[in-house]
This record gives sequence, C-alpha cells and structure tokens, in this order.
Amino acid sequence: MTGVPDGERSDADDQRHSTRDDLRAQMHARRVDLERQFEASRAQFDEAQERINARTGRNLLLAILIGLAFGGTLLLSLLVFKELFMVFAVVLAGFSSSELAAALKHGGYRVPRIPTVAAAVVAVPVAYYGGPAGQLAAVLIGMTLVVLWRLAQQASASVRAETSGLARDLGAGIFVQGYVTFLATFAVVLTAADGGQWWTLAFIITAVAADTGAYASGLAFGRHPMAPVISPKKTWEGFAGGALASLVAGVLLALFMLGQPWWFGLAFGAAIFLTATLGDLAESLIKRDLGIKDMSSWLPGHGGFLDRLDSILPSAAVAFVAFQIFA
Repeated sequence: MTGVPDGERSDADDQRHSTRDDLRAQMHARRVDLERQFEASRAQFDEAQERINARTGRNLLLAILIGLAFGGTLLLSLLVFKELFMVFAVVLAGFSSSELAAALKHGGYRVPRIPTVAAAVVAVPVAYYGGPAGQLAAVLIGMTLVVLWRLAQQASASVRAETSGLARDLGAGIFVQGYVTFLATFAVVLTAADGGQWWTLAFIITAVAADTGAYASGLAFGRHPMAPVISPKKTWEGFAGGALASLVAGVLLALFMLGQPWWFGLAFGAAIFLTATLGDLAESLIKRDLGIKDMSSWLPGHGGFLDRLDSILPSAAVAFVAFQIFA
C-alpha cells in the first residue's frame, strides 16, 4: 500500500523493536543501579545513625525534629502572645510533675499523682497573674495539698505505710513541688513582667547553647569522663565546649537583646551554664538512684519532658534574680 517492500518494512520493524528493547534494558539497568545506590546510601545512613545513637544514647534525628517543634512553639508563645507561654508552661509543668511522681513510685515512694499534677497546673496561672507573692503562695498551698492527700491515704489499708515510709512519701511529695513547680514558675513570673519575655528567651537560648555545645564538643572530642558514676557520657571536653557556647551566647544576647554590657553577658552566660550543668547532673543523679534511664518515653529521642527541662528549671531562678537586679 505504501510502496515499501515487505523485506525492508520487516527490517525497519525489527530495528525499531530492537531499539525499544535496548532502551528498556538500559532503563531497567539504570533503575537497578539507582536502587542499589539508594540501598547503599540508606545502609550507610543507618550505620551512622546507629553509631551516633550508641554513643549518645538517643535518636539524634528525631530529637532534633522534636527540639525544633518545641523551639518554634516557644518563640510563638514569647514573641507573639505572652499568655500562650502560660499555656505552654501549664502543659510542661503538668507532664513534668506527673513524670517525676511516677518515677518516684518506681523507687518505692508513694506520691499522689492527682494533687501533684493539679497543684503544678494551678500554680502556673497564679504565678503569672499574681507575681512572686502568688508564686510562693501557690507552691506552699500545693505542698500542703499533697501532704494532706497523702495523710488521708493512710486511712486505706492498701496504701498505709509505716511511719518511716510515710515520712519519705511526704518528703518526696514536697520535693516534686519544690523541684518542678517552684522552679518552673520562676520562668512564668519572669515572662509576665514588662519586657521579661526577652529575658526568658535569653536564658533559654543560653541554656540550650550550653547543652548543644557540650553535646557537640563531647561527641567530637570527648575522652575524659566528667562524672562517670552519675552520668557516664559527660566529658570534660564537653564541659569546655558547653562553657564556650554559653559565654558567647550570653555576650551576644546581652548586647543585642537585653541591652546590657558585654561583661554582664559573660556573667550571665557563666551563671546559666553552671546552673544548667548542675541541673542536668542533679536529674541524672535522681534517675540513677531510682534505677531508671529516662523519666518517661513521651518524647522519642529525648526521654521525658523533665529530661529536657533539667537544665532549664534551675536556670529560670538565676534569670529571674538577674532580671530583678539589672533590668
């Protein structure tokens, strides 16, 4: 019909089929090669992650993602609408007090969780609107509530404890309110003050810088254990890296955020670094005595809320004092 001989048409068809088959073979080979490269890259990434996890004791990638989410929420609450920080603090205080009460139960202490969490949650708005006087009153009332609740539980035969055990339980309940609620509400009172949100942001950034600097320096150069009995992964090299990071952050924040001289930034950075380090070591000591690795598993890669706040809580008190003196 077209005037092309059948032999030539057949040769052309065969050539087209051959070319198409060659293209398919090349595409298949290329796809197989890409899949092989992807699997090799994935295996290398997984191997690197396992090495990092083995050395740091946590999922680094997931920890970074959760940290970024917390940081974004914190910035939003401090810079856009300060009352949001109060809500943020309510959540953190509630979860942290619940974690510590549960951890103490693991160690044989009976700390009633309902009044413990309720006291921590109520103390945040009272401190925000009532200032230091409201903060102190809320914490004392919370301690009293927890003590009375535990004493009332003594009437139950299933919860009744010996006198020594009861004294330990009462002391543990007071400790939770002092450690979590009292220290956490310093940040709340500070934020509620005029311009205090910048000081809250500054001390949190400095504490995070100290933690990040210590983590990175210890991971890269850590050789000499700092407190092997309390926290085996902490090293003096990490301590030095955290100190340097917090001093640099303190000076920059003092000059460009707080309107303070450079020497104040050095003092502020050093004070926050020391309290952050002591807070971290104190929580590690608590977990060691209770025989647990993390306060909870609610934050993958981080452990629990209190595991992330261990350096923040004591630093809040230092920042509040600095604000009262220098602001």
